[in-house]
Amino acid sequence: MRISQNRQLELFTAPHAKNGKKVEGLRVVSLFSGAGGLDIGFENAGFKTIWANDIDKDSCETHRMWSQAQVICQDIKDIDPDDVPDCDIVIGGFPCQGFSLAGPRKIDDKRNALYKFFVSILERKQPKVFVAENVKGILTLGNGKIIEAILQDFSDRGYNVIPKLINAADYGVPQDRFRVIMVGWRKDLKVTDWSFPEPLKIKTTLKEALADLPPPKPEEICTAPYSSRYMSRNRRRDWNEQSFTIPAMAKQVALWPGSPEMSKNGPDDWSFGNGTSRRLSWREAAAIQTFPKEMEFSGNLTSIYKQIGNAVPVRLAEAIAKSIKPILEKHGNQTE
Repeated sequence: MRISQNRQLELFTAPHAKNGKKVEGLRVVSLFSGAGGLDIGFENAGFKTIWANDIDKDSCETHRMWSQAQVICQDIKDIDPDDVPDCDIVIGGFPCQGFSLAGPRKIDDKRNALYKFFVSILERKQPKVFVAENVKGILTLGNGKIIEAILQDFSDRGYNVIPKLINAADYGVPQDRFRVIMVGWRKDLKVTDWSFPEPLKIKTTLKEALADLPPPKPEEICTAPYSSRYMSRNRRRDWNEQSFTIPAMAKQVALWPGSPEMSKNGPDDWSFGNGTSRRLSWREAAAIQTFPKEMEFSGNLTSIYKQIGNAVPVRLAEAIAKSIKPILEKHGNQTE
């Protein structure tokens, strides 16, 4: 699936850096960028993504379709930090599968060590600030020792880190999605006046999020069989509620709110109600993740759901970016 160059410019009109052109404004380097949910949020707040990296080919192609950043599709372990451009901020959600509560949690999972490449780039490039995102399971893995070690690594590289568990639903995202956000300010800047943005008083509903979408095409909906794991709990939220967390696995995506209510038969045993039940389409899932509704994704259906589920919700990213921007601009001359 591709989006035209003209449509790209309609969606995202802020200037970028590519082919060596100079960029005005706050420069972003994005690690583990995926399709770019975090990046789009920062772009919406006035930042400029100049360089992005991910190992997944479809995610990289999706990112190229909407941005004009230099996108490096390569394993981060093979990237020399000296090849990463200078920037004001590094952002990224380092892989979370080894930390997640949804699957096996192993302290020695090799994916857990990928954050060290995030750390090494911080150490070499010394941006003024960084933003890292991860699942809430990172807080309890190893009885809390893993997150302590990660925060210490950031501190040892010169950053005062403020971590917080937040729910994306508090920032205009129509989805209950708890994530740990770590914001690290370079110690020499002596930033003491920054805090996480306050939650919004009113939450966005599924009805509001999906209001303008046309009926989905059959090929936009995962129709895989419903596993016993899927049927072990309720998978439907109502129109006036927020969605369950959008997962990366297509067959685990929750039900469209227009589906009949599910019935509980017993412990870990639910059944569908009378009528037609279906999963959220990928376009509906993307809207719940607050991607632009016109946005297209590269790859097959499984890949598209994965890119959407792995992303940081755009509105959450934008809220964080807007809170950081005035502080960052105030300290802009210190490294010019």
